[in-house]
Amino acid sequence: MRLVIQRVREASVTVDNRITGQIGPGLLVLAGCAPTDDEAALAWMVRKLVNLRIFSDENGQMNLSVRDINGQVLVVSQFTLLADARKGNRPSYIGAAPPAVAEPLYERFVALVAQELGQPVPTGIFGADMQVRLLNDGPVTIVLDSPL
Repeated sequence: MRLVIQRVREASVTVDNRITGQIGPGLLVLAGCAPTDDEAALAWMVRKLVNLRIFSDENGQMNLSVRDINGQVLVVSQFTLLADARKGNRPSYIGAAPPAVAEPLYERFVALVAQELGQPVPTGIFGADMQVRLLNDGPVTIVLDSPL
């Protein structure tokens, strides 16, 4: 699994001119699933995500997590995160899980994040053409790969 985590002041995702997910301060998470992802990988990624200390404390130091600030998380599926563009000019997506595998993994990831934070986690629509808006805060952007 690969996540691109962006600290945001606000973010939203729109499908067919309808906002399907929207948050205030927190994290916009673009999530790509690999065929080898399993429950252990998802659990590791969720723990890392909700405890990642990338929000400023009272001294301006990045010492607080999204959980610490009571922030929100918006998760958007994005298989292109697993693209391999090292050869040629057309990326290969062979590293991304096929939709039948990726969708349940993505849904389980969202459910685990919601459970961990104790709040609903808005999302886009898996496999849809989506427009994502964000006001990046910092900017702070972290790429996180599952070690499992």
